[in-house]
Amino acid sequence: QVQLVESGGGSVQAGGSLRLSCSVSGYGSSDLYMAWFRQKLDSGREGVAAADSDGNAVYAEFMKGRSTISRNNAKNTLELQIDNLTPADTAIYYCAAALQDPHHRATDLLLIDYTYWGRGTQVTVSS
Repeated sequence: QVQLVESGGGSVQAGGSLRLSCSVSGYGSSDLYMAWFRQKLDSGREGVAAADSDGNAVYAEFMKGRSTISRNNAKNTLELQIDNLTPADTAIYYCAAALQDPHHRATDLLLIDYTYWGRGTQVTVSS
């Protein structure tokens, strides 16, 4: 059973940065697609960034240029660095994972179904 545990959320002022982490257990992350999603209050979940085991990454438009997703397959961890945070980034951020499938392209990784989910970490950005 794959378990994902997020950390690194918190409260920050607009313009600040956060680094979110996700620890994977129960499966080798080198066989997994991994992604970050977020859910704002009264909104549906949306993809933020995702990467395959080779590090090929895709970002949501609202994250391009100010975020970096990174993986350490040896340590079974996933991280997301977000800079220049705004109040619009306030949300619960979730780590997600799915078994890799050679039919998928890296550009599809925010569109596929993810099987495993963490419980989320709250990010609050104040103006």
